[in-house]
Amino acid sequence: METERPAATENPPEVSRVLEHLFRHEAGKMVATLTGIFGIEHLTLAEDVVQEALSRALQTWPFYGVPKNPAAWIMRASRNLAVDVVRRQKVFRDKEAELIRLMDREGPTPDAAIFPEPEITDDTLRMMFVCCHPSIPGEAQVALALKALCGFNVKEIARAFLTTDAAIAKRLTRAKQKIREARIPFEIPAGEELGQRLDGVLPSLYLLFNEGYKASIGEKLVREELCHEAIRLTGLLAEHPAGNQPRTHALLALMLLNCARIPARMDGEGNLLLLQEQDRSSWNQTMIARGLFHLTQSAAGDELTPYHLQAGIAACHCAAKDYASTDWPQILSLYDHLVEFDDSPVVALNRAVALAEVRGPQTGIEAVNTIQNLQSLESYYLLHAVLGEFESRLSHARAAAGHFRRSLQLAEIKSEQAFLAKRLQACEAQVSRP
Repeated sequence: METERPAATENPPEVSRVLEHLFRHEAGKMVATLTGIFGIEHLTLAEDVVQEALSRALQTWPFYGVPKNPAAWIMRASRNLAVDVVRRQKVFRDKEAELIRLMDREGPTPDAAIFPEPEITDDTLRMMFVCCHPSIPGEAQVALALKALCGFNVKEIARAFLTTDAAIAKRLTRAKQKIREARIPFEIPAGEELGQRLDGVLPSLYLLFNEGYKASIGEKLVREELCHEAIRLTGLLAEHPAGNQPRTHALLALMLLNCARIPARMDGEGNLLLLQEQDRSSWNQTMIARGLFHLTQSAAGDELTPYHLQAGIAACHCAAKDYASTDWPQILSLYDHLVEFDDSPVVALNRAVALAEVRGPQTGIEAVNTIQNLQSLESYYLLHAVLGEFESRLSHARAAAGHFRRSLQLAEIKSEQAFLAKRLQACEAQVSRP
């Protein structure tokens, strides 16, 4: 069942605002809690009753008003729908009494939460580990997490993955089928298995954050709600004994330090701003402080991961009072270590940018030309944008224009297209001068 989010023009603003929040931030918790009761094999059923409860809120709240505790209202409505399903379906006959006992909880008042927050948190973490189980194909893990934990519908997930609704629906169906076939337990793993499963969970959370920090397609460069959801889930993991590990804190630090700078990435009209153009006074200092705290936490023990190094790079940017005072040599040193972990062309391209800041744009161009498997970046707009910037700094306007033109052809986001078009026009103006 795919319930669309309410449009502000169709409902009172307060109802639309609250329901949007519930769709995005509470639905996943409710699905996780009900899945813990039904069993992971009935994940789809848990999703359906939550979606139906949200749909009923959409129909009734405009007339009766928003309840004092909207999340409790939705949870109670979901629970009641679930009880009806249990009583109707034969598949639950052998455990009907136990399921109804678990679901038929009453708080002291109609507005009180049915399930205690620690229980909801544990169920959310269990769902996270289920979504990222090694039996589930990697391409389906993040899609399943977005659907089950973040309340995303198929259309939103398809947009994030640059694919069709049908392709995502197929991935989700296969992932749920694999859960049933492999009888994946709804639990937080322990011992050696925990370490192996974190290897799936952390990259999935990072991919979720990156899709928000730099959207793949669409009207907006940044989808901030994705960033905050990734931070929320990683924070839950870091606070739990199962996930309280240096690499979890390093990833959380990386997310927080990057997310803190989002308010300065675009101007008031949504146009992309370079780092040197950003108003650093708009950076979120509270988030930076949290990020630095978790970066300190990540230093426990001898473990060093790519998340540590990337968080260190983000911390260097956050520590600089202005662009000129950025510690580029330290950033370059961190990239030198990072390529030892990750020799991907994208990391090498980022290192070339840092190298150019330390040793000049010509050295940056030479570093780009030596990237292994450079051909794989040919359709990556940032490769051509970076080369355009290097050539522009060398006053090679014609060469820079060629790179910016190619980058503009490849860019998907409007703000990026507008930025590149402006850079291209500036270079072409220089070329046309006598």
